[in-house]
Order: sequence, then C-alpha cells, then structure tokens
Amino acid sequence: MDDRKFRLMVRSWATVWSWALIGSMGASANPSEAQELAVTAQNLVTLHASTANHNDETAPEKVAANPSPNATPHPLDPALLFAQEKLEHLRKNVHDYEAVMIKQERIDGTLLPAEYMNVKIRNRRERSGRQQPFSVYMRFLRPNAIKGREVIYVENHNDGNIVAHEAGVLGMIRVNLAPRGTLAMRGNRYPITDAGIENLVEKLIERGNRDRAQGLCDVQFFENAKVMDRTCTMIQVKHEEEKPSLDFHIGRIYIDDEHQVPIRYEAYLWPENGETELPLLESYTYAKLKLNVGLTDSDFDPNNANYEFP
Repeated sequence: MDDRKFRLMVRSWATVWSWALIGSMGASANPSEAQELAVTAQNLVTLHASTANHNDETAPEKVAANPSPNATPHPLDPALLFAQEKLEHLRKNVHDYEAVMIKQERIDGTLLPAEYMNVKIRNRRERSGRQQPFSVYMRFLRPNAIKGREVIYVENHNDGNIVAHEAGVLGMIRVNLAPRGTLAMRGNRYPITDAGIENLVEKLIERGNRDRAQGLCDVQFFENAKVMDRTCTMIQVKHEEEKPSLDFHIGRIYIDDEHQVPIRYEAYLWPENGETELPLLESYTYAKLKLNVGLTDSDFDPNNANYEFP
C-alpha cells in the first residue's frame, strides 16, 4: 500500500490510541456491561470530589521521609515515600494484569469523550530465566465510533511498532505504527510505551521530585475513598500558584487498599475567571482489575484466534 492510500485510510481515526494509566470484561463484553460501567464511572468522579472536600480538615498524619538525609523537609516527602513503596511492591509482586481502562484526556484545550477499553498488560520481568517483555493488548469498547479497534504492542518486537486494526470497514487491514509517530499520537497525551500502572507510578514519582523543587504545595492523605466498589487511600497534591513548570492545579492518586496498587489518577487545571468547576486535564481508571492472571505470548499475538485482527 502506498503512503498516500495509507494516510487516507487512517485519516478518519479521530481519536486514535490512548495509554498511560484498569478485572477484565473480556474481549466480547456486551453493550449493557459497558453501559453499566460508564454510569458508575461518572458517579465515581462526584464521589471523589465530595470525599476530598469532606476530609480537608481530617487528613491523617504522615511522617515525612526526605529523598536525601540532608534535604529540607517538604510536604511532598510522605507522598513520595508512599509512592516509592508501591512501586517496589509492583516490581516485586505484580507480573501481569487484566482490566477495563477508562481514560479521558484534554488535547489542545479540548476535553475528549471518555474511552473504555479492555486491557491486558504484562510487565517487564526476568521470569524462569527468560526476559518477559513489556506487552500491551487493548480492545476498545466505546464510544461506538471506535468500538472493536484492537491494538498490540510488545517491547522490542515488530521493529518497535504497534500493530493495530480499526473497527468496521477499516478493520480489513492490519497496520503498523511507530508508537511516537504522528498517527499513533493523534488524540493522545502519551504513547503506548508509557501505558500501565507501573509506568504511571514511575511518572508520578518523577513528576513529584520535579515539583518538589518548585516550592511548597498542599499534600493530604484521605482514607476510605471509593473508586466504584473499591476502597482506596487517596493522595491529593494541590498547587495554589499557577506556574509554567507545573502540570496541574490538583492531582489525585487512588491506591487500592487490598491490591496495594493505584487504580485511578486524575488531574485538574487551574480554573479560569468565572469557572465554578475545575477543568479536568486527564483521568485514568483501572476497573475490574485482576492481578497475575498468567498472561502468555499468545495474549499479545495478533494471530490469536480470540482476536479479530485481519
């Protein structure tokens, strides 16, 4: 296929690929299940906001742990320590997982509709003398315009490219895309190489250490926060003053108390004059999470008989 025809074929992919930071409904999840999850996800955001406001004066004490013994204490220190503990837990105990990921992002000033997708993710690990590569499978559930799209990425395979197919008529052709190329990044804040819970925690630690150098901020911990039916500890970071070097006004990370891994991250921008609601920058939720399900190479093979790759 020549380059002109290829570009015409993919031009209609208005909100292609989206990844960063969800038990699985399976590749054949029916519309009623997806609809039920969508309603719950919308209710979730309201619950988060009311929980945070309700607990502003009752955050439990945390003992600061400085990144360096000689560093000046900072409000972010307890959160960074907590995040580092969760990252170590992930690296030691979580090899793979399935989930339904719900993602919503603001791109070029426009908040895009929420997207729902089944995901299978295998973390980079040394297992039984074999290197397990970072691997991602996604099947999109909604909106209807992208329902049926499938995407696979396996680190150091397929010349480093994503293999994918669209839904509907465009689904008759399998394509390869560079993860950071223009087409793969259209409608996305992050490449697929940044997908998954472990990458999310690493990025948040990196961002926290960077923000630590930008001055003071307000950091609070909230217990018994709810993400759907999951009980979580929520950490909220709030930057009062807007600066070009800061990514968000308020960021919240929700750590599942049972699994001890983050299952939701949300970030809000500073409100404009007259705005009564905080403008959402991005949110990622891992619903119905199942850990260590024993994913194999076949789960990331486009020729898997359970998938619909052409």
